[in-house]
Amino acid sequence: MNNPMIAIAAIAALGGLCQWLAWRFKLPSILFLLTVGILVGPVSGLFNPDEFLGELLFPIVSIFVAIILFEGGLTLKLRDIQGHGNVVTRLISLGVLITWLLLATTVHFLLNMPWPLALVFGSIAVVSGPTVVKPLLRAVRPSDKVGHILHWEGILIDPIGVFLALLVFHVVMLDVSSGGVAHVTLILFKLVAIGTITGVATGAAIAFVLRRYLVPDYLVNVLTLVTVVCAFVFAESLQHESGLLAVTIMGVWLANTRGLHVDEILHFKEDLTVLLISTLFILLASRVDISLIPEYGWQIVLLLVIVQFVIRPLNAFFCTLGTDLSIGERIFIGWLSPRGIVAAAVSSVFFLRLQEVGMPMAELLVPLTFSIIIGTVVFQSLTAKPLADKLGISNPEPNGVLFCGANNIALNLAEALRQHGIKVLLSDTSWSNIRVARQQGFEAYHGNPTSGHAAENLDLQGIGKLVAVSSNRDTNALAGMHFRQEFGSSAVFTLEGASADEAYERFDTANRNRANPLFDASLSYSALAKRLRKGKIRHISVSEPVETVDAQATPASTNSEQNRESREQKLALTPEVDQTSTLANNDADLKLFAIDQEGALYIYGSGERIAAKPGWQLIVLTPTDNKQKNQ
Repeated sequence: MNNPMIAIAAIAALGGLCQWLAWRFKLPSILFLLTVGILVGPVSGLFNPDEFLGELLFPIVSIFVAIILFEGGLTLKLRDIQGHGNVVTRLISLGVLITWLLLATTVHFLLNMPWPLALVFGSIAVVSGPTVVKPLLRAVRPSDKVGHILHWEGILIDPIGVFLALLVFHVVMLDVSSGGVAHVTLILFKLVAIGTITGVATGAAIAFVLRRYLVPDYLVNVLTLVTVVCAFVFAESLQHESGLLAVTIMGVWLANTRGLHVDEILHFKEDLTVLLISTLFILLASRVDISLIPEYGWQIVLLLVIVQFVIRPLNAFFCTLGTDLSIGERIFIGWLSPRGIVAAAVSSVFFLRLQEVGMPMAELLVPLTFSIIIGTVVFQSLTAKPLADKLGISNPEPNGVLFCGANNIALNLAEALRQHGIKVLLSDTSWSNIRVARQQGFEAYHGNPTSGHAAENLDLQGIGKLVAVSSNRDTNALAGMHFRQEFGSSAVFTLEGASADEAYERFDTANRNRANPLFDASLSYSALAKRLRKGKIRHISVSEPVETVDAQATPASTNSEQNRESREQKLALTPEVDQTSTLANNDADLKLFAIDQEGALYIYGSGERIAAKPGWQLIVLTPTDNKQKNQ
């Protein structure tokens, strides 16, 4: 590509296509990005980043990686390390050390790689990450316990693995470029001190500005991005290799500052990171020297076998000793550990620096890392689901409910479902609503469930349905559009399905993008809230098989004969329920949910037919004033 504008447009288009393919096929995006980069680079020769960027290549890649690592640091909240069980804590501490040492030993003896480079490679290849783990967990649906462990390992291991990789790399670089233990120790101390002080100082400065609202909201993300770049460059100018450490510490500092909510910064950085990752990995993959792969073909295959069948299983075995996990769960944890984006990014930056100082066999670092990434992602994507089924740790079809909105409506409906053991998860952008939900014992996510942050951090294990009851119609419509691909159109319900007003429809996003109307097509947020205030949620056991057809499914113009027939479809209740009020209650009841004998949940939507059978449970909303009048 001789025309720079065409090259830029092509990279952007290919990056967008790869991200879409990842979403469409529910696979990690890095798999498509690396494949496309290799195809347009070494395979076809269409694009050469060294010729295209020249001396700007290393600075651009370094700054991109710095922003990615800062975003990774923002996800590390120290309380999470202790808050997700001993197994997760072991995997991100003891497990990281085990994997690092075994990987370094393997490549040293298998490829005759120098120990310094082997230790660097081992430290890079310990990192998995949520962008590769989450798509696999969604496809496999392992048991909640296993899914929880692997989900949080993927989130927390990113910044921890980066710290290890930076430390090892710095030691190796100092040993290569200078002599004398005292001198190396002094430089290492200087490097760590500058990186730490710069990271803490810039993190504290940003926190000070944000807490005192010294900048307007629309400048917060821009200010943070500029500060990240400046902190990186400042630390690098004082001491080479300290910049990445500085921005990672800056992210961790902001994430753990009390009273500071970094959700908006994190959302912005996630959106930016998608763009940077798409560009960066096409650039990096196009530089891979694939001629080395046939030369070391059998060693690379053997390395993949050892990583998959020896190193990860040993890691999982030691980290799960003495736990209540079953043998099948321990085996599956020892199977799933795909390598991710941070490993690819860090390996490329390290290679550029190692190449400058003449490290022997440095050219193998990136091909080996990319081979590990592609090999583990492809192999585990193909085998994880059959293995989980064979081990008997696959969850059934997800039956839980994600509520978009954590208001009083959601809390009342969630409480009704919780009484039947149905898993519920609430999500809201209002911190006060989330706080109330958590005080009532519900699991609640603070943020937008359709955001990039939610894609990596919202744990949907066991969740298979959406009930959007936010007070904002457009928010409900957006959630419905987003989760149709995840749950299927038949499992997505929102309040207020449509408006009959043609003029209003022209201005209403929810009208065009509506999902299944929840309970009643004409039921609004305020109307449902009023009915909940003036009514009572009842739990009814069905004793005779009946077919219940929602009255809401009948158009408003339905004649009286149809209404009479609908009222005659009466529920048969168990003797504990007051039979004298049954008929009156059935006419006025708003049917909410049905739960069969196997515990499967059915949500009433406008027009839904639900055949209630003996042993089923119905959850209905009864107007208390109507009930009292008939009694």
